[in-house]
Formats: sequence, structure tokens, C-alpha cells
Amino acid sequence: MRTSRKLAHTLALALVVSATGARSAAAAPIEVVQSPPLSVTNRFYVANRPPLAPSPFIKLPIGSITPRGWLRHQLELERNGMTGRLAEISPWLNFKESAWANPDGQGKYGWEEMPYWLKGYGDLGYVLGDNAIITEAKKWIEAAMASQREDGWFGPRELLTGLKGKPDLWPHMVMLNVLQSYHEFSGDPRVLEVMRRYMQWQNALPVSAFGEGYWPRIRAGDNIESVLWLYNRLGEPWLLDLARKIHQGMARWDEDVINWHNVNIAQGFRAGTVAWMVTHDPKHRTSAERNYTKVMDLYGQFAGGGFVGDENCRPGYFDPRGGIETCGIVEFMHSFQMLIKITGDPVWADRCEEIAFNSFPASLTPDLKALHYITSANQVQLDRHNKSPGIQNEGTMFSYSPFEVYRCCQHNVSHGWPYYAEELWLATPDNGLCASLYAASEVSARVGHGTTVTITEETDYPFADTITLRVRAPETVSFPLYLRVPRWCEKPALKINGRSLRVAARPSSFIRIEREWRDGDTVTLRLPMRLTVRTWAKNKNSVAVDYGPLSFSLAIKERWEKYGNRHPDWPEWEVFPESPWNYGLVLDAKNPARSFRLERRPGPLPPQPFTPDAAPIRLKASARKIPDWRMDERNMVGPLPQSPVASTEPPEEVTLIPMGAARLRMASFPTVVSAARR
Repeated sequence: MRTSRKLAHTLALALVVSATGARSAAAAPIEVVQSPPLSVTNRFYVANRPPLAPSPFIKLPIGSITPRGWLRHQLELERNGMTGRLAEISPWLNFKESAWANPDGQGKYGWEEMPYWLKGYGDLGYVLGDNAIITEAKKWIEAAMASQREDGWFGPRELLTGLKGKPDLWPHMVMLNVLQSYHEFSGDPRVLEVMRRYMQWQNALPVSAFGEGYWPRIRAGDNIESVLWLYNRLGEPWLLDLARKIHQGMARWDEDVINWHNVNIAQGFRAGTVAWMVTHDPKHRTSAERNYTKVMDLYGQFAGGGFVGDENCRPGYFDPRGGIETCGIVEFMHSFQMLIKITGDPVWADRCEEIAFNSFPASLTPDLKALHYITSANQVQLDRHNKSPGIQNEGTMFSYSPFEVYRCCQHNVSHGWPYYAEELWLATPDNGLCASLYAASEVSARVGHGTTVTITEETDYPFADTITLRVRAPETVSFPLYLRVPRWCEKPALKINGRSLRVAARPSSFIRIEREWRDGDTVTLRLPMRLTVRTWAKNKNSVAVDYGPLSFSLAIKERWEKYGNRHPDWPEWEVFPESPWNYGLVLDAKNPARSFRLERRPGPLPPQPFTPDAAPIRLKASARKIPDWRMDERNMVGPLPQSPVASTEPPEEVTLIPMGAARLRMASFPTVVSAARR
């Protein structure tokens, strides 16, 4: 991994003062680093206590960050869409019949569904400051806490014997996340006591209990994370013993990819690195990167940040017509957010942005009132009919529905955008702040010797390359500000108060600015985006077209048709192509990026930029049809042909739009040459 653990390993950088007459290096020391220093500890926010591995980055209390711009609009759509109104159609959210809401833990519904939903629903209210959602979430949380027994167990009693007479620990791992978020937002001390007593109950279990069942054994890394979260707040050493016990009994993600279900991969691959914080075994630290690389090398050879795991990764099924569950997308995002805080490696933020911008929006309808189970990079018809064996599961996998046919994703999708909004800014060990995931927002946090500053981030990123930060401070305050340089950016440009500073920052690093900040200071960071073409040799030499963090899909005209009649306010949708999709790109052999012409939509960024009509950026390219490339007998796009493909069809100008804006998608392109040339 690229992460450096000490400032001694940072990239030395001499500040080059531009011709505009910027301040001297002494006044505004700037350096390029791979990670913040670990020799100091943040004075204001909860980081890892010794003997845990120090925290390179620290999550701010929920509510510290206010999302704006397109991200806020996604959250508002979520509030008014399926997540915010899911109780209207989900039987698992019937408060009177839920075992999670019953004081004795009795009820009809008592597994993962309600915690999955509440995990994001509550956070949605917290980041939006929506009192109605906060009140409703608190009702569920209060009921769950009130169900705790003397021995520490809380929630559904049936789970105590759910695994052939033994406890099913999995649903509580999700509910612990709910409690953690609620405490981070509210500071309610009762949460710590409820979790403490539950962890004491767990600590009385034998090691073997953490290897029972399918889901608990595989996902026990989530359990460890919650134990360490509680240890960092209570400092009680027995919690470290519990974390080690769980690690000893759980599935061995620290040794290899041990399960090929896509959601298990998306949240389990990180488990060894989570455990590393307490084990200090170097092999555990690197295990997440090793697992990620193995999965993506085999099944993720296309744009969008996902992989083919529909329901499971299967040998021979790696063409981009296969895809990933919506659950897998949001769990991948969450894993990446956790791993940058654990390791300090900026590559995890890049990976989070890649799947968030290019795959997550297309998993839902533009109004966020329905989703589909599988999102693929190449997916040219979204009908409700069976796609098996092209997709492993039979049934409705591609069409958009808000109903329980997708009951895991239907509930678990809730945390995707709220968690993302909570991770835009991070605290650092040296009492500074880091802009980790770029989006329009405002952050208020304590820095330096304890002064609370507010930084407003103005940007249309990822659809524009400029980020402007405006500092508001009650007094002059010295603290470091970290700015992430994405892996695709080679020459970032920096201004402080309008004065240019040249920094030799390389991709996948952080620009660290330490200075005395004054009220009204501004920082302008430009991350120049350029067109690039990636070739996927392991997927028939297909290509992906990228512009900064965005990958592009052929613009296919979409025809939306309602189906079903379950609820008049909750339509289900099929989407059919109304224009050809079977194109290969004609590329300049010497400089493929020169094959595209970039066009920008005039005017301000639309509130919902992830639709074909509103897409802020478009590419024009030359392409030829490939007549023999068709949909198969189940109306699933045929496998990629081997590139280059000889075509006798005339060249045509086609339009490409960002993948996230395309529900019908063709993002892994064959390349074509004239049949005469071949």
C-alpha cells in the first residue's frame, strides 16, 4: 500500500513562490504528504486510544458537516423518496409488529431489515437537520434500548436461538451502527451503557460463537469495529479482549477472500484491516488491499468501481453485462470511507468517489423512489423478466421497483448518501482538517488550540475541477489544512487569497497547508481533469473513457414504462432502448484521448445532474455499429466482442454521458476498425 506512517516519509516539497508575489514559505508552509503525522493526538475528537494503532484521520461528530449542492439534493430526494417513506410500503417497518420495537423483544419482524433502513434513515435526518426524521428514528432507537435485559441482550428474543439454538449476532451488528450514529449526533450517554452491557453479554460467549452461522461469521468485522468504537469512548481494556476473541472466531478475511457473495465481499474484505488496529499484525493491515485487488482483478475489469457479483462472483462470469447489488455498492462505499480513516491512504477516497459517482446513481430512479437489484456497466434493457443464468438469480433483477422483492437493498440503500455526506471532511491528529471527499458543503470544527472555525466549500465537483474554500474564524488560528490530490490528477493548482502557489503534488497524496488562518481567508484548489482511455485487456480489450473521476457511457434514448399495480404512489418501471447501442468506438491509435470532443451544458449545475437530459458534461466521438453484437434470448446485452472489431458500417458521431446519469448503460466499449483496413 502507498500509505506512509510518518511525516519522515513524506514527500519533501519546497514552496515555490509564483510571480504573483505569494507569501513566503515561513508564512504559509506547504508540503505534500502521504498521510498526517501519527506522533500526535487530536485534542478534540475521538480517535483510537492506545494500544490501538493511531488514527490518521478521525470522523467528526455527525452534524458538523452540512451538505450542499447536488449532494444535498440527493439527500432531499431520498427523504421524499423510498427511504424517507419506506414505512408506507415495507411490512418490516410496522412499529407495532416489530420485535425491535417491543419491550420484550417479541414481534413478527425481527431480523436485518429494520436496522438496515434505520442505519441510513436516522443519519439522513441528522445530516439534513430534519426534525421529523430525527423524531421518528429516535422512536425506534428508544424502543430498542428499552428492550435490554439484565444480561445485556436487547432487541428480538428469537435471535438468541436463531442459529440452531445459538445466537444469531448479525442483525445486532447493523443495530450497533444505528446506536453509534445516534450517539455521534446526540451525545446521549445511555447509548454507551446499552452497548457496554451488550458487549459484556458477548464477552461471556465462547470464541466459537463468533464463527457460527453464515452471515455472522462472514461479517464479524463489523462487530469488531463497533467494539473498538466503544473502547475509544470508554477505555475499558476488556473490550480489546473481546475484539481479539471475535477476530479469533470469525472468517479469515485476513488470509484471503473467503466468500464470493458480492455484499459479503463489499463489507467483509476490510475485516482484517479493521482487526489490525488491535492485532498490529502487518499482514492484517494489508489484507484489505490484497482482497480488493484480487476481486477487482478477476471480476472488476471495467469502469464504474463495481464488480460482477450478481449474487456471487462466478468463474467465467466477468463480462460487464453482469453487475453488483445495490447493497454491494453502498457497503463498498462505507468500507472505503472506513479504510481511509484506518490507513490514511487516499486511494480509498478515490475508490469511494468512483463507485459513488458512476454506479450508485444508476441503481435508483432519478426521483429515488425505486431501485433495481443489479447495476451493470453494460445494461441496455431494464425489463422485469428473468436473466438467469447471465445473472445468477432468477426473477426480476433489472427493472426498478420500491417493493420487497429487493428487501435487503430496499432497506440497506438508505445509508449510501448520508454516510457519504458525513465523511466529506475529517479531523487530523495534528488538530487540523482534511477535505477528503469533495462536494459542496460547510464544516464547523475545533482546530488548533480549540477555536471553532467554519469552512464553506463551493464546488460543482465532480462535474467541475475547481474547489473554493472560505474560512470563517472568530480569531486568528493556526492549524493544518489537508487537501486530497486524486489519483487521476497530475498537476493541481493552488491559490491562497488569490495568490498562486506552485506545488509539486503528485497523484494520491495530500497537500498540507499550515498557517495562521484569518477570517475571510480563501483557498482555491484546481484539480485539472483530462480525458483518458483505459484498456481492459482481460475483458476483450474493451475500453473505458474517463474525465477526472467520471467514466462515460453511450447516451441511449430511454423509454420508461410502468408495470404492476401494487400502489398508485409507488410505480414500478421498465426501461427500454429507443436508439441503437451496439457501437464500437473509432479511436486515434496514437492518442486515443484525442478521439473525443468535450461539451459542457450551459448554465448552473442542475440539482439532479444524474439524468441523461441534465448531464452537465457530454463527449462526442466517432463510432461504428457492430451488427453481430445483439441482445441474447433473455434481452440481456450480449458479451463483449474481441477488440478491435472489423466493421463495414459507416462512421457515426455518437454522444457519451457520465455513467451515473445513464440508467441504460454502455460503458465498456469495443473498439472498431474499418473492415477494409483489417
